[in-house]
Amino acid sequence: MKVFNSTTKKIFLASWVSINQTENSDHKASQLNHSVSNSYWNILQPLRHRVDSIQVRDRQLAHRLCKMIPSQCPFERDVKLFGKTLFHIPPMCKLNPLYEEVVGLRFRAMCYLADDCGEDVSQYC
Repeated sequence: MKVFNSTTKKIFLASWVSINQTENSDHKASQLNHSVSNSYWNILQPLRHRVDSIQVRDRQLAHRLCKMIPSQCPFERDVKLFGKTLFHIPPMCKLNPLYEEVVGLRFRAMCYLADDCGEDVSQYC
């Protein structure tokens, strides 16, 4: 029983040390990544705020936004040759740093048309 206790202590200490070293290196890497990403995202923050602050209160503006902003990524497609799929191009819209804000603007426009104007927005889906 005494051997088991000392072995258990060694395993516990060894695992604690290795976890602690991993946490430190991960913490340093996350700090570096966080500082780099903050400088990049702070540049786009005024533009994001501006897109988020657009109020949809005009029927024509809402129709224009719903027509201009696609409901799904227009770049996503399957490339086929003689009826066989060669490869698939994934949706690249999510690489756009303003993707969430633009989709939210389209959603607000559709909600305005449906709730305030009482229109059927199924044609925009």
